[in-house]
Amino acid sequence: MKSMLTSLGIAAALVAANAFAQADVGLINNIQGDVSYTSGGAKAAAKAYMKVREGDRFTVPAGGQLRLVYFKGGRQESFSGPASFTAGAEQSTIQSGAQPQVTNLPSGVSQKISQTPELIQIAKLGRSGGVAVRGVGGAQRLTPQQQAEVRQARQTYDQLRKTAAADDITPELYLYSVLQDHLLYDDMKQVVGEMQKRKPSDPDVAVMAEYVKVKTEAK
Repeated sequence: MKSMLTSLGIAAALVAANAFAQADVGLINNIQGDVSYTSGGAKAAAKAYMKVREGDRFTVPAGGQLRLVYFKGGRQESFSGPASFTAGAEQSTIQSGAQPQVTNLPSGVSQKISQTPELIQIAKLGRSGGVAVRGVGGAQRLTPQQQAEVRQARQTYDQLRKTAAADDITPELYLYSVLQDHLLYDDMKQVVGEMQKRKPSDPDVAVMAEYVKVKTEAK
């Protein structure tokens, strides 16, 4: 039990410590096509759920798409190629192509979304036995304040889902993060199921789904 709790503590610390890594200003939460970016003079392929730093320059090819959410202010930008832009502290500067479609996420959502890379890493470790593979034994007992936080998160999720595109799993990533904070693995089953419906070929979604399956079946 002590070892398990220690592992959980390490996992929680990993999320907290990396949620706002130095110079990270945003996160790519959707990508299609061969999008590339240049950071610090090095060019590489952009990937889903990667963090973005101020000054990163992106090139979206014709037919490609990229959606970026900024942690500060919750601004979400959706680009359709061909386009190129440079990430700023709170919004992008366009070099070429059309202006992005812009939406603003509700307060607190972008902070939870920022944890996505760490949550994926925890899932990879957890499904293979690295971080507390065993369940914690039954449903979690939440304090009234924690219950209120979860209720508010579900309301925010419903709000996000009403306006999000069919293949946009930002609402699910947000709710998944909140539920993970409270170790509500049974509740996470429905969330990852919804992710799989919307992103059936997403390998990171598959990792999170397998992690939740392991956590709920190991009780």
